[in-house]
Amino acid sequence: MRTGKMAPVAAGTLILVCGLPGAGKTTLARRLEAERGAIRLSPDEWIEQIIADPHDTVERDRLRDPVEDLQYELALTWLAKGFTVILGYGFWSEEERSLYAMGALALGAGIELHSCEAPLEELWRRISRRNEELTNKTFVMTRQELDDAWPRYEPPQQEELQFYDDWSVVQV
Repeated sequence: MRTGKMAPVAAGTLILVCGLPGAGKTTLARRLEAERGAIRLSPDEWIEQIIADPHDTVERDRLRDPVEDLQYELALTWLAKGFTVILGYGFWSEEERSLYAMGALALGAGIELHSCEAPLEELWRRISRRNEELTNKTFVMTRQELDDAWPRYEPPQQEELQFYDDWSVVQV
């Protein structure tokens, strides 16, 4: 019988996918998931599964923080075990992106940021089409909600992007 220490597992990589609704975050995250053999976490998908009334926007919004917190705890556990984890939360502010990245860095994990961007009218065109195609109406979005979100989104700037091990800006 051999005894001794097991070799430490190298920490994984955290991939943050940011952008407004309709910008292509889910499409990019799914592609990265397939290409990298990663674990992809989406709060919207979990919320859709647990919400009792898909039209209850108050409950939908209340669930967001606890679901994201739970997913992030899982992400940190998986990162420490060497997995690549993709979070497609939107990450509308530099501060939010930095907090998540710092948690991964504390584990010795790599960090990537991928930003999805599109003009406002293109976002609305995609959201309108998605609204029509949704079978579960939990995440129907109005034009007013998009207009309200537009000025609150902080696209990553070059200085921020340089902080990450790898990054991309996908403009569609």
